[in-house]
Amino acid sequence: MAKGTLYVVATPIGNLGDVTLRAIETLRSAGRVLAEDTRRTRSLLAHLGITGKPVDRLDAHASAETIARVVAHLAGGEDAALCTDAGTPVVSDPGTELVRAAVAAGIQVVPVPGPSAVMAALSVSGLVDGGFRFLGFLPRSGRARREAIARATSAEEAVVLFEAPQRLGQTLADLAAIMPDRDAMIGRELTKLHEELIRGRLRELADGAATREWLGEITLVVAPRPEGEAQRAWSDDEIDRRIDEELEKGRRAREVADALALETGMARRDLYTRVVARRR
Repeated sequence: MAKGTLYVVATPIGNLGDVTLRAIETLRSAGRVLAEDTRRTRSLLAHLGITGKPVDRLDAHASAETIARVVAHLAGGEDAALCTDAGTPVVSDPGTELVRAAVAAGIQVVPVPGPSAVMAALSVSGLVDGGFRFLGFLPRSGRARREAIARATSAEEAVVLFEAPQRLGQTLADLAAIMPDRDAMIGRELTKLHEELIRGRLRELADGAATREWLGEITLVVAPRPEGEAQRAWSDDEIDRRIDEELEKGRRAREVADALALETGMARRDLYTRVVARRR
């Protein structure tokens, strides 16, 4: 018996008119649909006039048993279409483990390309004329976040990020602390009714973000590093002054070290030692 095919299907990120003819054909012909959120995918299928289709949940928390069951269906000759809530599966969305398992089982995996928040934002940013670095969602805190911020600010090429609306202000502030004059664009609710494109330098965007409430899906594009730009060199006096300022706000030594590590690019461990010494 011939094995089935796993189709990785991009679906609209907002405007339902962006669904491709090939995506519709694939969703209609596949034996089952695998969805991050079955309710949202069933709504899309209903909009497309596709009914009576098995829709199974396969989200970021899918167990090994669930993935093995899907692979068994594929191995038995059934085609399946993998969808996410919006955009292209696997790109900061579930699906990687299933694709890996399908490939390992010798099952054909076929892309059905289409809408992508990354490409939509890049195409209207006016900031990219070559390669870019996509970092997805930044970690919320700790060392992982510091390292991700460092990757974003040290990149020579343009950087694209996803961010939750409630964390956008902090992310902009973290980026602006290191490269305040770098051009950037906030893409909010791309392709949707309330689509908004906001352009400016990172310090301007950070200042503006602090004075409003953000809603919806956010994609941030940061321009490539200008030729000749080097990371700012901090003098010992400047670092000590910043430490004293933060300590006067009542912040703990660990918090001060974390904040200054983002600003200066210095090792957090060295800064923590310095903060403790200043606090005494």
